[in-house]
Amino acid sequence: MLIGVIADTHSKMRPEALEALKGSELILHAGDVGRDEVLDALEAIAPVIAIRGNIDKTGRASELPDVQELEFLGHAFYLLHDVKSLDFDPQGRFRVVIAGHSHKPRNEQIGDVLYFNPGGAGPRRFTLPITVGRLAVSEEGVVGEIIELAV
Repeated sequence: MLIGVIADTHSKMRPEALEALKGSELILHAGDVGRDEVLDALEAIAPVIAIRGNIDKTGRASELPDVQELEFLGHAFYLLHDVKSLDFDPQGRFRVVIAGHSHKPRNEQIGDVLYFNPGGAGPRRFTLPITVGRLAVSEEGVVGEIIELAV
């Protein structure tokens, strides 16, 4: 299963991000969606599961949950906006923790948990790259990839 992961679009849906996410069977948005058009554009590619970020005060994004607990091919996923607000140890409970907020890409295995942040796909923050992510999920495991966009 191929899952596209995006975060921190802040109302800006880059064509490069949409192109990179093509072929995804599902797209996860880790918050700070912004305008409804962002979700509309992603939904034209694949089904979307999204959570609310700290800027999501209006439109469809304001109605999103703060967190999502998901399962794909036997692997438990925890989706939240800011990993610093994770108030429990996911070891032994979740295989993948996905967060956004920092705009800093992260694809790091700690113990049995993959901590994954697709980075920021919207307006550039400082000198950070513009990125999205991809998760290849199989019964054997989950492999993350950060995709830097040429913008």
